[in-house]
Amino acid sequence: MTAALMGPGDLAGASVGTTAVGLSPRPGALVYIANLHSDTMSVVDTGTGMVVDSVPVGDGPDSVAVSPDGSRVYVTNSASDTVSVIDARTRTVIATVAVGDEPSRVTVSPDNRNVYVANVGSDNVSVISTRTRAVTDTVAVGDAPLGVAVAPDGCTLYVANAASGTVSVVRTATGTVTDTIPVGSGPTALVLTPDGRRMYVSNLTSDDVSVVDVHDGTETDRIPVGDQPAGIGVLPDGQQVYVANIGSDNVSVISTRGRAVTETVAVGDGPNGLAVSPDGSLVYVSNFDSDTLSVIDTSTARVTNTVTVGDGPTGVAAVQGKAGTARGPNTAPVQLA
Repeated sequence: MTAALMGPGDLAGASVGTTAVGLSPRPGALVYIANLHSDTMSVVDTGTGMVVDSVPVGDGPDSVAVSPDGSRVYVTNSASDTVSVIDARTRTVIATVAVGDEPSRVTVSPDNRNVYVANVGSDNVSVISTRTRAVTDTVAVGDAPLGVAVAPDGCTLYVANAASGTVSVVRTATGTVTDTIPVGSGPTALVLTPDGRRMYVSNLTSDDVSVVDVHDGTETDRIPVGDQPAGIGVLPDGQQVYVANIGSDNVSVISTRGRAVTETVAVGDGPNGLAVSPDGSLVYVSNFDSDTLSVIDTSTARVTNTVTVGDGPTGVAAVQGKAGTARGPNTAPVQLA
């Protein structure tokens, strides 16, 4: 089995928008979106409600992550096997790092020392030093790695392997796989609760979310959601998990206490990438088929705003202010063949 980028609709001719519909004023809050088919990264300023920039990157940008201090943005380019390093202040690419085959997801360590890149085509993870901007290690994991997440203490990296139905547990200090956890079918993205005790994994082909006890390394529950769940995020208080469902054009809201879906929110076409605002008040969802970003108010679980972005939006990351804490696992539509 192999994993491939999924383009469920005809996106030719789409362009980056310059306006948005009524975004809530949050001065300096920024959202970054990787646009797979336009080879750009859109920058949305939620204070002005506009796309304020479109940054050219590599071929097939698939996911995006922001450094903990907000100064750097990292974009995986799935078609050119590279990662673009962007200066968040100038919004220019300052380095391009060669990684593995078809880099699909990216995340940054809490101490801002390393960037971890899942390479879906070469079944490994590239470790990039933020200081030297060079690959310092390559870790073999499962088949078709997609989702990546780092534990709050930075000691453990978790990798969702879409084609093997597992999560690899990697000790970051040594770059070694210490455990392999079976989950659902086609695990695509994962997120840890703020206390690091629970992990939620979206399973693309079994239409559910696995709940994993991190301490025991076992799946303790399986929660049915929408069709083809992909992007996933948890609120800062750990009370709710949001899941973007590509095939049903909606977002499932899961109560972590009840371990059940409590709300279903209709969004755009082909929702896949998802990020939570640093304060937890908003959730941002990229809609691959409608070239838009949906903004969900978490207090009401309703879409309050829609922004036109680039062509084929995939990964999303959010940061508060010019330099601040970034949040949001980054996912893009995939399918197993």
